[in-house]
Amino acid sequence: MQPIQIKTGHHMSLYLKDLDILRDKSRLSNLPEGKLLINTINAHSYNMAQKDALFAEALAGGDVLIPDGAPVPWACRFLKHKNPPVERCAGWDLFVFEMERWNEKGGKVMFVGSSEKVLSLIRQRAAEIYPNLEIVTLSPPFKAEFTEEDNREIIGYINTIKPDLLWIGMTAPKQEKWTYSNWEKMDISCHVACVGAVFDFFAGTTKRAPLWWQNHGMEWFYRLCSEPKRMFKRYVVGNPLFLYNVLMEKLKS
Repeated sequence: MQPIQIKTGHHMSLYLKDLDILRDKSRLSNLPEGKLLINTINAHSYNMAQKDALFAEALAGGDVLIPDGAPVPWACRFLKHKNPPVERCAGWDLFVFEMERWNEKGGKVMFVGSSEKVLSLIRQRAAEIYPNLEIVTLSPPFKAEFTEEDNREIIGYINTIKPDLLWIGMTAPKQEKWTYSNWEKMDISCHVACVGAVFDFFAGTTKRAPLWWQNHGMEWFYRLCSEPKRMFKRYVVGNPLFLYNVLMEKLKS
């Protein structure tokens, strides 16, 4: 993985149409083995990346970018993306695929992020659903930015464990920026994915929308109804902002 240059301008710091985005869920089975940084992009993260250059670089500079949100495939088609995704591939889809793949052959899976309460629930549920996996967890300090000592301890623990699969769940954009910035220090050879919300989904502390909502691109509305205070800015403000940012990108292309 090589650092890349992000285009900048009055409106844009990240161009959706220039990103290499996973085309469909079936491509998950074609991901190469070895050290691979996997990120997700949705309307919210696209919006945030317009004002956060490091986050934009982290999304564009990883190895795999998954369209986690129904608006992303639509926006890519609207922007005449050269190889647009044809369907949404949620972080949850990636999680289930990778966990089932490793459960079949046995392996060590590490979760870094969230609270000890959530991680405890993850260990319990994983023992039932994925009995062939050894689960290792780490709850980092709850702070906006880690100190150098924090980073040394977290990375040192990851390198000691040497997992076969590593999940990072510190919420966006912190998780993507942290993983990207410390990528070269991680002495591991596995898939690493930043999927904050999946930790809560799997633990059962947050419910996913029913399938009908997911299949009709309405999972965002379900989450808004479930947590109106926390999700108001992300969706009620964020969705129109996403349309505006996409339109600005269209006009600049």
